[in-house]
Amino acid sequence: MKIVRVKTNDEIFYAVKDGRLLKRLAEPPYERYVFTGEEIALGDVTLISPCQPTKIVAVGLNYAQHAAELNDKLIGNPVLFLKPVTTLIAHEACIEYPAISSRVDYEAELGVVIGKTCKNVTPLEAKSCIFGYTALNDVTARDIQKQDGQWTRAKSFDTFCPVGPSIDTEFDPSGKRIQSVLNGEVKQDSTFDNMLFNVPDIICFISACMTLLPGDIIATGTPEGIGPMQRGDTIEVRIEGLDTLKNTVK
Repeated sequence: MKIVRVKTNDEIFYAVKDGRLLKRLAEPPYERYVFTGEEIALGDVTLISPCQPTKIVAVGLNYAQHAAELNDKLIGNPVLFLKPVTTLIAHEACIEYPAISSRVDYEAELGVVIGKTCKNVTPLEAKSCIFGYTALNDVTARDIQKQDGQWTRAKSFDTFCPVGPSIDTEFDPSGKRIQSVLNGEVKQDSTFDNMLFNVPDIICFISACMTLLPGDIIATGTPEGIGPMQRGDTIEVRIEGLDTLKNTVK
């Protein structure tokens, strides 16, 4: 199923997307699907971020060639950082270019949405904790990252985590292609088979440190080919088998 979260008038709710038709859900979909019976045309609502995470946990340096282009050392386990939920924006929303930065980069990533509370899970158990997958852009102020020598401020500006447009609960990332496309030109092009750490291993590693809750998002890292965006640019994250995430920069 493809799950979306939408806004219409003063209401916000989850729905199952079936082509151009939405089947409204009465509650968040993590434990069960409770349909209201109401069906709404996709064009009559505004898509917002497809989930409400308590945290966004991101993995750095999960593709060897990306680590090489940053001249960063691989350390043998996932490198984690957090993005605040205030970075979260939806498909077709605008990425805001901070006045204090002179280089803002795209980073196309696979987003994993957690479906149930998990702590200290094994890789095998981790599979049952996955609700679904979505496209994600880990936007980064690269000049600030270099200034600070660490990643928090550079990746935490408001609007720096576009996610969506939907969560696909049946998606299998094995062998699938991921691309970033800037103003129609492909910039990043890889497959998930090039990940150093797969999704179950990442969930296992994170849950040994912190409890993951339903709706939490894991950003699984970006392949090589990162680069800058300018005001007025359009950036897309295309993942084979998922809905394309598209945003503009202002």
